[in-house]
Amino acid sequence: MSSDSTTESPVRPGHPTPDEVPRFVLPLVVRIEKGAPPARTDALETAARAVLTMLSDERSLGEGETEGEWARVMREWQDTQIRKVVRRARGAEWRRATSLPGLTLTGTGTGTAAEADPGTMPPPPAEVRVFPPVPLDGWPKELVKLQVSGTDLDDPEPPPAPARDLPILWLSPGLDMSAGKAMAQAGHGAQLVWWELPDKERVAWREAGFPLAVRTASPARWRELASSGLPLVRDAGFTEIAAGSATVVGDHPALRG
Repeated sequence: MSSDSTTESPVRPGHPTPDEVPRFVLPLVVRIEKGAPPARTDALETAARAVLTMLSDERSLGEGETEGEWARVMREWQDTQIRKVVRRARGAEWRRATSLPGLTLTGTGTGTAAEADPGTMPPPPAEVRVFPPVPLDGWPKELVKLQVSGTDLDDPEPPPAPARDLPILWLSPGLDMSAGKAMAQAGHGAQLVWWELPDKERVAWREAGFPLAVRTASPARWRELASSGLPLVRDAGFTEIAAGSATVVGDHPALRG
Protein backbone atom coordinates (compact mmCIF):
# COMPACT_ATOMS: atom_id res chain seq x y z
CA MET A 1 0.00 0.00 0.00
CA SER A 2 1.38 3.35 -1.08
CA SER A 3 1.48 6.22 1.36
CA ASP A 4 3.02 9.68 1.49
CA SER A 5 3.56 12.14 4.27
CA THR A 6 3.27 15.82 3.41
CA THR A 7 5.69 16.86 6.17
CA GLU A 8 8.74 18.88 5.16
CA SER A 9 12.12 17.16 5.40
CA PRO A 10 14.72 18.55 7.82
CA VAL A 11 17.58 16.66 6.16
CA ARG A 12 18.86 19.62 4.16
CA PRO A 13 17.66 23.18 4.76
CA GLY A 14 16.48 24.83 1.55
CA HIS A 15 16.08 21.49 -0.16
CA PRO A 16 14.61 21.44 -3.70
CA THR A 17 10.88 21.27 -4.30
CA PRO A 18 9.42 17.89 -5.32
CA ASP A 19 9.29 19.03 -8.96
CA GLU A 20 13.04 19.70 -9.02
CA VAL A 21 14.33 16.26 -7.98
CA PRO A 22 13.66 12.63 -8.95
CA ARG A 23 10.85 11.01 -7.01
CA PHE A 24 11.78 8.08 -4.78
CA VAL A 25 9.83 5.63 -2.67
CA LEU A 26 10.85 3.49 0.31
CA PRO A 27 9.78 -0.12 -0.33
CA LEU A 28 8.68 -2.35 2.53
CA VAL A 29 7.68 -5.98 2.05
CA VAL A 30 5.73 -7.89 4.67
CA ARG A 31 5.84 -11.67 4.71
CA ILE A 32 2.34 -13.16 4.61
CA GLU A 33 2.44 -16.91 4.12
CA LYS A 34 -0.78 -18.59 3.03
CA GLY A 35 -2.75 -19.65 6.09
CA ALA A 36 -0.24 -18.11 8.51
CA PRO A 37 -0.48 -14.31 8.47
CA PRO A 38 1.11 -12.24 11.25
CA ALA A 39 -0.99 -10.26 13.70
CA ARG A 40 -1.88 -6.77 12.54
CA THR A 41 -0.38 -4.82 15.45
CA ASP A 42 2.84 -6.84 15.30
CA ALA A 43 3.13 -6.04 11.57
CA LEU A 44 2.55 -2.31 12.18
CA GLU A 45 5.12 -2.13 14.97
CA THR A 46 7.66 -4.12 12.96
CA ALA A 47 7.22 -1.82 9.95
CA ALA A 48 7.83 1.24 12.14
CA ARG A 49 10.96 -0.34 13.60
CA ALA A 50 12.13 -1.23 10.09
CA VAL A 51 11.91 2.41 8.97
CA LEU A 52 13.82 3.57 12.05
CA THR A 53 16.50 0.93 11.53
CA MET A 54 16.95 2.02 7.91
CA LEU A 55 17.17 5.70 8.90
CA SER A 56 19.83 5.01 11.53
CA ASP A 57 21.88 2.40 9.66
CA GLU A 58 25.48 3.51 9.03
CA ARG A 59 24.97 2.85 5.31
CA SER A 60 22.25 5.55 5.30
CA LEU A 61 24.39 8.20 6.97
CA GLY A 62 27.33 10.49 6.24
CA GLU A 63 28.43 12.77 3.43
CA GLY A 64 31.50 13.05 1.28
CA GLU A 65 34.28 10.66 2.32
CA THR A 66 32.18 9.27 5.16
CA GLU A 67 29.08 8.71 3.03
CA GLY A 68 27.42 5.32 3.39
CA GLU A 69 26.36 3.40 0.30
CA TRP A 70 22.69 4.30 0.79
CA ALA A 71 23.21 7.85 2.08
CA ARG A 72 22.75 9.75 -1.16
CA VAL A 73 19.50 8.06 -2.15
CA MET A 74 18.23 8.35 1.43
CA ARG A 75 18.81 12.11 1.31
CA GLU A 76 17.12 12.46 -2.07
CA TRP A 77 14.13 10.49 -0.82
CA GLN A 78 13.81 12.58 2.33
CA ASP A 79 14.12 15.81 0.35
CA THR A 80 10.61 15.21 -1.06
CA GLN A 81 7.50 13.51 0.28
CA ILE A 82 8.58 10.52 2.36
CA ARG A 83 6.60 8.07 0.29
CA LYS A 84 6.47 4.43 1.41
CA VAL A 85 4.91 1.45 -0.35
CA VAL A 86 4.09 -1.76 1.48
CA ARG A 87 3.79 -4.96 -0.57
CA ARG A 88 3.31 -8.58 0.48
CA ALA A 89 5.27 -11.70 -0.38
CA ARG A 90 5.36 -15.39 0.49
CA GLY A 91 7.40 -18.45 -0.37
CA ALA A 92 9.70 -17.93 -3.34
CA GLU A 93 8.61 -14.28 -3.63
CA TRP A 94 9.87 -13.62 -0.11
CA ARG A 95 13.15 -15.43 -0.76
CA ARG A 96 13.75 -13.36 -3.91
CA ALA A 97 12.95 -10.16 -2.02
CA THR A 98 15.41 -10.98 0.75
CA SER A 99 18.18 -11.47 -1.83
CA LEU A 100 18.18 -7.71 -2.47
CA PRO A 101 20.14 -5.28 -0.28
CA GLY A 102 18.02 -4.24 2.66
CA LEU A 103 17.19 -5.00 6.29
CA THR A 104 14.75 -7.56 7.71
CA LEU A 105 13.03 -6.89 11.03
CA THR A 106 11.19 -9.57 12.99
CA GLY A 107 8.31 -8.78 15.31
CA THR A 108 7.60 -9.99 18.79
CA GLY A 109 4.66 -12.23 18.02
CA THR A 110 3.12 -11.17 21.34
CA GLY A 111 -0.51 -10.51 22.16
CA THR A 112 -1.65 -13.59 20.25
CA ALA A 113 -4.67 -15.78 20.54
CA ALA A 114 -2.61 -18.48 22.26
CA GLU A 115 -2.42 -16.30 25.36
CA ALA A 116 -6.22 -16.44 25.64
CA ASP A 117 -6.60 -20.03 24.39
CA PRO A 118 -3.53 -22.30 24.69
CA GLY A 119 -5.07 -24.64 22.13
CA THR A 120 -5.06 -21.99 19.41
CA MET A 121 -2.15 -21.79 17.02
CA PRO A 122 -0.64 -18.30 17.41
CA PRO A 123 0.22 -16.14 14.41
CA PRO A 124 3.91 -16.15 13.49
CA PRO A 125 6.04 -13.12 14.38
CA ALA A 126 5.79 -10.46 11.71
CA GLU A 127 8.66 -10.20 9.22
CA VAL A 128 9.18 -6.95 7.33
CA ARG A 129 12.03 -6.18 4.95
CA VAL A 130 12.86 -2.56 4.14
CA PHE A 131 14.96 -1.56 1.16
CA PRO A 132 16.87 1.60 0.22
CA PRO A 133 14.65 4.02 -1.71
CA VAL A 134 14.05 3.29 -5.39
CA PRO A 135 12.80 5.56 -8.19
CA LEU A 136 9.02 5.76 -8.24
CA ASP A 137 8.97 4.17 -11.70
CA GLY A 138 12.13 2.04 -11.33
CA TRP A 139 11.37 -0.83 -8.96
CA PRO A 140 13.68 -3.90 -9.02
CA LYS A 141 12.22 -6.86 -10.89
CA GLU A 142 12.20 -8.90 -7.65
CA LEU A 143 9.75 -6.41 -6.12
CA VAL A 144 7.80 -4.85 -8.95
CA LYS A 145 5.31 -7.73 -9.33
CA LEU A 146 4.57 -8.12 -5.64
CA GLN A 147 0.96 -7.37 -4.72
CA VAL A 148 -0.05 -4.24 -2.82
CA SER A 149 -3.52 -5.59 -2.03
CA GLY A 150 -4.12 -8.47 0.33
CA THR A 151 -2.48 -6.93 3.38
CA ASP A 152 -5.65 -7.07 5.48
CA LEU A 153 -4.46 -8.46 8.80
CA ASP A 154 -6.25 -8.90 12.12
CA ASP A 155 -5.33 -9.11 15.79
CA PRO A 156 -6.61 -12.36 17.35
CA GLU A 157 -7.27 -10.36 20.50
CA PRO A 158 -6.97 -6.66 21.39
CA PRO A 159 -3.38 -5.63 22.11
CA PRO A 160 -2.66 -4.70 25.73
CA ALA A 161 -2.38 -1.11 26.88
CA PRO A 162 1.18 0.14 26.25
CA ALA A 163 3.48 1.19 29.05
CA ARG A 164 3.47 4.94 29.62
CA ASP A 165 7.25 5.23 29.23
CA LEU A 166 7.17 3.55 25.80
CA PRO A 167 7.17 5.53 22.53
CA ILE A 168 3.66 5.15 21.11
CA LEU A 169 2.42 5.73 17.57
CA TRP A 170 -1.27 6.58 17.94
CA LEU A 171 -3.53 5.84 14.96
CA SER A 172 -6.57 7.96 14.27
CA PRO A 173 -9.78 6.22 15.36
CA GLY A 174 -11.76 7.87 12.58
CA LEU A 175 -10.01 6.29 9.59
CA ASP A 176 -10.50 2.82 8.12
CA MET A 177 -7.10 1.76 6.75
CA SER A 178 -5.89 -1.57 5.44
CA ALA A 179 -2.97 -3.10 7.31
CA GLY A 180 -0.62 -2.12 4.47
CA LYS A 181 -1.75 1.49 4.58
CA ALA A 182 -1.50 1.56 8.37
CA MET A 183 2.01 0.05 8.22
CA ALA A 184 3.13 2.88 5.94
CA GLN A 185 1.50 5.46 8.22
CA ALA A 186 3.17 3.97 11.30
CA GLY A 187 6.46 4.24 9.43
CA HIS A 188 5.76 7.92 8.72
CA GLY A 189 4.99 8.55 12.38
CA ALA A 190 8.19 6.86 13.51
CA GLN A 191 10.19 8.89 11.00
CA LEU A 192 8.74 12.22 12.15
CA VAL A 193 9.59 11.33 15.75
CA TRP A 194 13.14 10.40 14.69
CA TRP A 195 13.57 13.75 12.95
CA GLU A 196 12.49 15.69 16.06
CA LEU A 197 14.48 13.79 18.69
CA PRO A 198 17.73 15.26 20.04
CA ASP A 199 20.83 13.22 19.22
CA LYS A 200 21.13 11.81 22.75
CA GLU A 201 17.61 10.38 22.66
CA ARG A 202 18.14 9.02 19.15
CA VAL A 203 21.20 7.09 20.29
CA ALA A 204 19.43 5.72 23.36
CA TRP A 205 16.40 4.61 21.32
CA ARG A 206 18.57 2.93 18.69
CA GLU A 207 20.72 1.14 21.25
CA ALA A 208 17.57 -0.18 22.95
CA GLY A 209 16.39 -1.70 19.66
CA PHE A 210 13.67 0.90 18.95
CA PRO A 211 11.02 -0.33 21.40
CA LEU A 212 7.62 1.14 20.52
CA ALA A 213 3.92 0.43 20.40
CA VAL A 214 1.25 1.15 17.80
CA ARG A 215 -2.27 1.62 19.11
CA THR A 216 -5.53 3.21 17.98
CA ALA A 217 -6.46 6.17 20.16
CA SER A 218 -9.91 6.69 21.60
CA PRO A 219 -11.76 9.65 20.01
CA ALA A 220 -11.23 11.82 23.09
CA ARG A 221 -7.56 10.89 23.36
CA TRP A 222 -7.06 11.53 19.64
CA ARG A 223 -8.44 15.06 19.90
CA GLU A 224 -6.02 15.73 22.73
CA LEU A 225 -3.05 14.24 20.88
CA ALA A 226 -3.77 15.98 17.58
CA SER A 227 -3.54 19.41 19.25
CA SER A 228 -0.63 18.56 21.56
CA GLY A 229 2.22 19.68 19.30
CA LEU A 230 3.59 16.14 19.00
CA PRO A 231 4.61 14.99 15.48
CA LEU A 232 1.47 14.61 13.36
CA VAL A 233 1.28 12.74 10.05
CA ARG A 234 -0.99 14.10 7.33
CA ASP A 235 -1.48 11.82 4.36
CA ALA A 236 -0.97 13.05 0.80
CA GLY A 237 -4.15 11.29 -0.33
CA PHE A 238 -2.87 8.95 -3.04
CA THR A 239 -4.69 5.87 -1.69
CA GLU A 240 -7.59 4.96 0.59
CA ILE A 241 -8.05 8.23 2.47
CA ALA A 242 -8.52 11.89 1.64
CA ALA A 243 -5.54 14.19 1.22
CA GLY A 244 -4.66 16.03 4.41
CA SER A 245 -6.15 13.39 6.69
CA ALA A 246 -4.38 13.24 10.04
CA THR A 247 -3.41 9.60 10.49
CA VAL A 248 -0.77 9.18 13.23
CA VAL A 249 0.58 11.09 16.21
CA GLY A 250 4.10 10.19 17.35
CA ASP A 251 4.19 10.19 21.16
CA HIS A 252 7.76 9.77 22.43
CA PRO A 253 8.57 10.43 26.11
CA ALA A 254 11.38 12.81 25.13
CA LEU A 255 8.95 14.96 23.13
CA ARG A 256 6.14 15.20 25.67
CA GLY A 257 5.62 18.59 27.23
